Amino acid sequence: MQHSNNAHDVFENLRLELRRGCLTLAVLARLRAEHYGYTLRKALLEQGLDIDEGTLYPLLRRLEAQGLLQSEWREENRRKKRFYRLAPAGEPVLADLLDELQRMNATLDRITQEA
Repeated sequence: MQHSNNAHDVFENLRLELRRGCLTLAVLARLRAEHYGYTLRKALLEQGLDIDEGTLYPLLRRLEAQGLLQSEWREENRRKKRFYRLAPAGEPVLADLLDELQRMNATLDRITQEA
């Protein structure tokens, strides 16, 4: 994509804004099965979504504080790891977000096809 420096900066800011919501949805969806941070990052990357630790761990803490995730410390291979999973309260929120994403995608498809 060819952009002037200013247009490139604007694009990058908008891309990050768009990506932020997608990351939240992807993390919630992937945590229907339990993971610790490393395996969660690896599973997301295998499906094409790269998320760095500096983004992932604050997101996990925020989602847990909002009651959407639950976590527990456990020892695995003689190392303590924090395992995360979708909390019962997170299940209907995830379902509603997935429905909203489908509605938004359908609406955007209609709007962009008109252009």
